[in-house]
Amino acid sequence: MGELRGFLKYPKEDFPYRPIEERVKDSKEVTLPLETDKVKAQGARCMDCGVPTCHWGCPVDNLIPDWNDLVYRGRWEEALERLHRTNNLPEITGRVCPAPCEVSCVLGLIEPPVSIKLNEYTIIENGFREGWVKPAPPKVRTGKKVAVIGSGPAGLSCAQQLNRAGHSVTVFEKADRIGGLLRYGIPDFKLEKWILDRRIKILEGEGIVFKTNAHIGGNVPVEELRKEFDAIALCGGAEHPRDLPVPGRELKGIHFAMEFLTQQNRRGAGEKIDPAFEISAKGKNVIILGGGDTGSDCIGTSVRQGAKSITSFELLPKPPLERAPDNPWPEWSRILRLSSSHKEAGTVEYAVSTKRFLGEDGRVSGLEAVRLEWKKDSNDRLTMAEIPGSLFRQPAELVLFALGFVHPVHGGLIESLGVALDPRGNIKVDSNNMSSIKGVFSGGDMAIGQSLVVRAIKGGRLAARGIDKFLMGETQLA
Repeated sequence: MGELRGFLKYPKEDFPYRPIEERVKDSKEVTLPLETDKVKAQGARCMDCGVPTCHWGCPVDNLIPDWNDLVYRGRWEEALERLHRTNNLPEITGRVCPAPCEVSCVLGLIEPPVSIKLNEYTIIENGFREGWVKPAPPKVRTGKKVAVIGSGPAGLSCAQQLNRAGHSVTVFEKADRIGGLLRYGIPDFKLEKWILDRRIKILEGEGIVFKTNAHIGGNVPVEELRKEFDAIALCGGAEHPRDLPVPGRELKGIHFAMEFLTQQNRRGAGEKIDPAFEISAKGKNVIILGGGDTGSDCIGTSVRQGAKSITSFELLPKPPLERAPDNPWPEWSRILRLSSSHKEAGTVEYAVSTKRFLGEDGRVSGLEAVRLEWKKDSNDRLTMAEIPGSLFRQPAELVLFALGFVHPVHGGLIESLGVALDPRGNIKVDSNNMSSIKGVFSGGDMAIGQSLVVRAIKGGRLAARGIDKFLMGETQLA
């Protein structure tokens, strides 16, 4: 490492944020880049650890100490090469990843951890700015053809890895644009879509073919792909949302979060929304059920649409400010985190259970909920009980379910193929990511369940490696 005592010399710096009063008026990214010299100092804070546990925390096995040191030395192109060895979409993870690597950073035991995510973001943006990120098509083609179903983070990373191995890859996307969750799930204020388009152009330049409005198991029969391609990768994500079947669920004005977020992303792309199906928070009391990242995205979107009030209800208890004794480093720290959207508006109330929805003339007008007490039982497991007399009502003209996803959608593609499922309803795969059907593989959330973008990238890479080995007998893919 270039400056072994850099962590003593330089304080941690992170992404600057645009002022709240400015950013809530548009849908542009809420963060700003940090000056390059300051980022180099952040690279110097990396400690030359004997065991760099940031590797353990990073799902894609990023070579973090390597490129931290190269950042410190100003060797940006080399840092970019190291970054691209393990991560196909660093401009995405540099924006939306919760950075489990930083949580497991050794320096984090005594000081604020190294700003790994900031360094990653700066490396890739320098690379694009300098023209170093450009298509690199394979020199030799194998003659093998692979279909990748789904163009989210798993599908894109899987496709690029397979293409690098020399296979001819076609990506099928059921929506009208490429990107999956990245396109329609993540708000523009976290990920502007020109960033995604920039990467897609690189992949097209490498020879990957993209087909939109192609719903496999829907308007495109599965049998066609099985006849035309030597292998198939299922990378469609976990899209079956968790519902809340309580009285009043049928009322109008109650929606899954992805319906709301997808519509806003389409609106941001210039599409006109049919007024009969429009979901808007403007002038409404909004209640969001679920306190995770998706709930946070609903808060930020509701703010920008002009909501009258925004309240989030979370079933679980409020997380502590510091690690609990049963949550030691370097595990993911289960502590209270406030996103940029939480700081813009809204109230989050923890340990609340919704009992029923209230309505007038067929539309939701509020909900009835009860407060919970959480405590550990004799087996040290958390249990909940309703607090007597805590029943309350909250007005709402828009209710959004941000309760997560239970598994992939089983109808259509999965039913048509007949692949085996695991006990959680995900596609069951072996150690090479192959499903119960020979030649059909899966990666990302379809195989592991709802998770992070960075884990989806890793899953896509694992599926690509399994497919390459299946087709060629061996693989050199990382």
